[in-house]
Amino acid sequence: MKILIIQQKMIGDVLTSSILFECLRHKFPEAQLDYLINTHTYPVVKNNPFIDNFIFFTHKEDTSKIALYKLAKQVKKRKYNIIIDVYSKFSSNAITLLSSAKLKISKHKWYSSFIYSNTYIEANKPKTIAGLAIENRLQLLEPILGNKTQIIQPKIYLTKQEIDKAKLFLTTMKIDFYKPLFMISVLGSQENKTYPFDYMAKIIDKVVKNTGGQILFNYIPSQKEYATKILKLCTSETQKHILFNVFGKSLREFMAITKHCNALIGNEGGAVNIAKAMNISTFTIFSPWISKEAWNMFEDGKKHLSIHLKDVKPELYGEKTLKEIKKDYLAYYKAFTPELIIKSLNSFLSN
Repeated sequence: MKILIIQQKMIGDVLTSSILFECLRHKFPEAQLDYLINTHTYPVVKNNPFIDNFIFFTHKEDTSKIALYKLAKQVKKRKYNIIIDVYSKFSSNAITLLSSAKLKISKHKWYSSFIYSNTYIEANKPKTIAGLAIENRLQLLEPILGNKTQIIQPKIYLTKQEIDKAKLFLTTMKIDFYKPLFMISVLGSQENKTYPFDYMAKIIDKVVKNTGGQILFNYIPSQKEYATKILKLCTSETQKHILFNVFGKSLREFMAITKHCNALIGNEGGAVNIAKAMNISTFTIFSPWISKEAWNMFEDGKKHLSIHLKDVKPELYGEKTLKEIKKDYLAYYKAFTPELIIKSLNSFLSN
């Protein structure tokens, strides 16, 4: 049996969808299980023992219908028995449509359901602490495994060499492992998912005041200008605790460094999902327009805790949709002051 799972775009999505492979491997130990993903997301699923092969979706396929057609033809030649399309957008629709798979599974959309043999309607209320991102993905397996699929948490597979190398690097950079070490996700994946810089600085000030801990920033060299702005907005005392030049130059390096941290704190996104997948504690600040129910995976209020503007100021939402909130995200972020977050943050730090 040959099964292909398609999950394009974001790091958090690709990591979360990787749970499907573990579920399938337990049921079909001899099956060929392949993953079609964007090239830049590969580091979060590298070394995953449940995945046999990767097919990469590149910028070329993203911008050229001819290139997309060629990729779809390559997929067809592999003669998959089952295709599970988690992404369910034009590119993955096209790849699935042209395939020869008899069983094609995806979420229900009125304009694309004719492509698939089985579709499901996404739930909007979680039943477990796994959250909707996990629960809805597991629905994709029901035509194959039935409705008794075990809840599985995404995992990152770092090598011992990667972990040891990161520890040596941190030691060289004068990190004191006898003191708390916090990774701060200072920037979101885009502006409308980034907590205002001056507010984030106050959150970092509070972490240092409460713990006396060492602070690392999660950023890449191209984001240095923005990370520097947040650094300068912190108090002079806080700045003494920030090791600004200690960061991973690649996604795998970031993961290996985070593995040695006591917790990751900051904007919701791929970094939070990565930390959870390595069993590192997380405190997550959600963007006002993102569904908390979908992405507050495995939160127990202690090891993993999050806060959303809707938690503290539900009256600002009324009957508005998240799409409407997104259009005016800056105004909602401004209302999401650090004072509204500090209580939850204190609770997290005390645990």
